[in-house]
Amino acid sequence: MTKIQSIVHGETSSSGQSRHDCGKRSRRLVRAGFWTVPVWPSVRHVTQAPTRAGKTRTGGRRMNDAAPRIVSLLSANPFFAGLAEDTLAKIAGICRHRRLAAREVLFLKGDPSDGLYAIRRGLIRIGTTDELGQQMTMNLVGGGDVIGEIALLDGRSRTADAVAMEDTDMFFLPRRDFLTLLDCEPSIAQQLIGLLCARLRDVIERMEETAFLPAAARLARRILMLAADYGSEIHVSQEELASLAGVTRETVNRQLQGWKRAGFLALGRGRLTIHDIDQFRALAKIGTVRS
Repeated sequence: MTKIQSIVHGETSSSGQSRHDCGKRSRRLVRAGFWTVPVWPSVRHVTQAPTRAGKTRTGGRRMNDAAPRIVSLLSANPFFAGLAEDTLAKIAGICRHRRLAAREVLFLKGDPSDGLYAIRRGLIRIGTTDELGQQMTMNLVGGGDVIGEIALLDGRSRTADAVAMEDTDMFFLPRRDFLTLLDCEPSIAQQLIGLLCARLRDVIERMEETAFLPAAARLARRILMLAADYGSEIHVSQEELASLAGVTRETVNRQLQGWKRAGFLALGRGRLTIHDIDQFRALAKIGTVRS
């Protein structure tokens, strides 16, 4: 079952949590499914120039002195959930805490790989920018997501930019220490292989969507995925939606206005509110593209 199919059927990850549960678990674990969330953080578009993260931020400290607490936090992250406690303790031993302010750059395309990042809470935009300054959004990742695995493994430069869209807390695993740990902990390697396979499946699914689905269905799927994480009110710009769906901003505007007239959603400045989830499931044409 693909990610979008599991969203539509109200399923969570294999650990029983959605990707944002690991931030404030006591408040968020009360929900029964994706469509009964109380309040989620908003997807906010970067409206100011991002700032580069400093190398001496206090958020870069090692976390050995709080290993038991870090083990507990890591176990709530879907990527680390299921690992043995002694394995989590070893990960906690090399873990560093990183904090980013809104619009702060984590890394840029072409930067050398320094390690793996597991987001505890917050939101990061993964994308790229051409010579003319035009941006393309590849993904929006939040609590429970892991980023930087490609450059971590092959040792080559970063493949995209990563910019915080709101204040973000992360676990940082330095590349050299993490690779050493991989040599003696095959369970971690298995988790990474699973993550890479999921990434590849997502790429294949996106390619099939682009080839076989109309723009309206692709846009509906991206909105459904955002709603699964952030609730029925989504704060996102039309430019971001266009990048995520692989269509033009004009197409997004025209389609959103049509859905507004049909009563499927309401539009506001930089946000949309879904009125009819069932209708969006139909618009997304789930099951028409094999994965």
